[in-house]
Amino acid sequence: MNTPLLSVRGVKAYYGHIAALRGVDVDVGEGEIVALIGANGAGKSTLMMTIFGNPRAREGRIIFAGRDITQLPTHEIARLKIAQAPEGRRIFVRMSVMENLQMGAAVADAAHFQADVDRVFALFPRLKERALMGHPRLLLLDEPSLGLAPLIARQIFDAIKKLNTEEKLTVFLVEQNAFHALKLAHRGYVMVNGQITLSGSGRALLARPEVKAAYLEGGRR
Repeated sequence: MNTPLLSVRGVKAYYGHIAALRGVDVDVGEGEIVALIGANGAGKSTLMMTIFGNPRAREGRIIFAGRDITQLPTHEIARLKIAQAPEGRRIFVRMSVMENLQMGAAVADAAHFQADVDRVFALFPRLKERALMGHPRLLLLDEPSLGLAPLIARQIFDAIKKLNTEEKLTVFLVEQNAFHALKLAHRGYVMVNGQITLSGSGRALLARPEVKAAYLEGGRR
């Protein structure tokens, strides 16, 4: 991997006095799909939100495309073509699908809005993701298959692969379904209690006995 598009170095984040991230190091290369797996409460979603500026990293550095974004406000981070598709409970639940898409397009050229809507609806006939509306360079996906039937979840993973292959979109993916996430990813990380404990290619992590035992229930899910 050449110089990473996203580099997280020694990042620590807290909720009050409770440490949620304990010195995290993660790299995401341009054009990669990188998966982050771990148990509930491991700090995966906190890392995604910290990259986007809320909560703020108290220690360490977050570098995107050679720029230190550690202390940038969230709206400025979004303008750098980083998009976040949060876990389902953190979208604007009182807004319609179209209103969510309009919010996602706020940093993009309004002239392309309808074409972008058509593109997103074609990719996700049942799940319309507002994060794609801003033409991101890096997409942060938090639990995209959460609560979905297996068939729909497979469609989501297929769409992520298509975006990466055809549009060269870089994807950093948090996912409870470790088998599908690591099968899809070029590389992966395992997080335990706010720390990265394992890393490697998706295939290599799938083969590790400790990953199978902890996250794959001894096999495919």
